[in-house]
Amino acid sequence: MSSFDRLISDESEKFEDLRWYVAQTRARQEVLARMNLEAQNFEVFLPQILKTTRHARQLRTKKVAVFPGYLFIRLDPKLHRWRSVNGTIGVSRLLTANERPAPAPNGVVESLMGYVDEQGYCQLNRDLVVGQKVNVVQGPFVRLMGEVLSMDDKGRTRVLLEIMGGKVVTLLERTSLEVAA
Repeated sequence: MSSFDRLISDESEKFEDLRWYVAQTRARQEVLARMNLEAQNFEVFLPQILKTTRHARQLRTKKVAVFPGYLFIRLDPKLHRWRSVNGTIGVSRLLTANERPAPAPNGVVESLMGYVDEQGYCQLNRDLVVGQKVNVVQGPFVRLMGEVLSMDDKGRTRVLLEIMGGKVVTLLERTSLEVAA
């Protein structure tokens, strides 16, 4: 093995433990924490959605975190100074197990990244549209078919289910539905 091959092999081994980890932020300081972590050259993912709220008879749309109080940080605990994350302004702590950073399950962050649109917002309802036929895959109505009537930004979906020859409107979690084939 040439010295160049060893160097390439050593470099690839260095980043084999590069994974996504979860950092808990201080209350409503996700954006501040992201900026400070990025200033330290960490790769950070803060999934956000647009949320419309009504206050004093006015509708306001603002960016909010999909997981309030949390963000994802990509690092290799063997190479990066991961303890510095805990001292970052806006960060409360890096989630750990046995005094080591606990990685997020494989594929979760990558899946969330796939839901981000051109404006940088997560479109959690991208697979479902109003009027679409869906199958219920979990809960008390499993294996029933219905039609999507409406969706809200909290993950709830109003579905018109066909039960025993009749139609019933029910509110279900978006995660319990899949597009009918």
